[in-house]
Amino acid sequence: MIVKKEMPNPGEFVLIKISKIAPHGAYCKLIEYDLEAYLPIAEVSSGWIKNIHEFIKEGQQDVAKVIYLDKDKRTIDISLKKVSTKEKKDKITEYSLEKRAEGIFAQAASSQEERAEAAARAATQFSTYYDLIETVFSKKNSLEIFPNKEFARRLQEIVDKTIKPKKYTVSYDTTISTTDTKEGIKIIKKALGEVEESGVEVLYVGAPKYRLTATGPSYIDAESKIKGAEKIISRYRQVNFVVKTQVEVNGKDKNIL
Repeated sequence: MIVKKEMPNPGEFVLIKISKIAPHGAYCKLIEYDLEAYLPIAEVSSGWIKNIHEFIKEGQQDVAKVIYLDKDKRTIDISLKKVSTKEKKDKITEYSLEKRAEGIFAQAASSQEERAEAAARAATQFSTYYDLIETVFSKKNSLEIFPNKEFARRLQEIVDKTIKPKKYTVSYDTTISTTDTKEGIKIIKKALGEVEESGVEVLYVGAPKYRLTATGPSYIDAESKIKGAEKIISRYRQVNFVVKTQVEVNGKDKNIL
């Protein structure tokens, strides 16, 4: 985040480093905050824990959930067992992307003073460095908030050099046959030739199965190419085109870094 919060919110997922283990819990440093939190032994893992050292180690880094917060006393309790595998993965990814985006932002500044001034400007419209860099990457006029045009130019230049567009790939297995016993093979080849010309890759799996693969800057774009291939094949009345089955999806609409 551009402007760091003093304390996390209840229910927030936080990165922790276990600093000291006690008989009934552990004291942990919150990596994103200058704070310490307490991890009760009952929140380390599901089930009965005889020896806490069998579950956690000093120096261990992990993702925890804030389950209790007293802002006046600045006391925080956290839980490991209330964090799912997906929630842990998402938090780590979010943190990694934010740190990389902050690094890109820092590269554009020629001094600490310039960076601080630019960060203050950025915070008026963006809560995180990732959101800022993503907007700069998509060229949505986000640089207009910076009165220092030289900084804005450097930032755009670094983003353009550092970040490459994500590609989204979608693959479907299809069954294609024909009722024409004489010219059937030629008809299928012609239909699939048009499909390839439209930007969809065709892989022969084994009669009568084929794999259609499309790539685009987003899932919607890749999927629209597959739909276009369907229409091309459907124009050939002699060809039977069976409903496709999705076999692979690679790529993400977000996470540009």
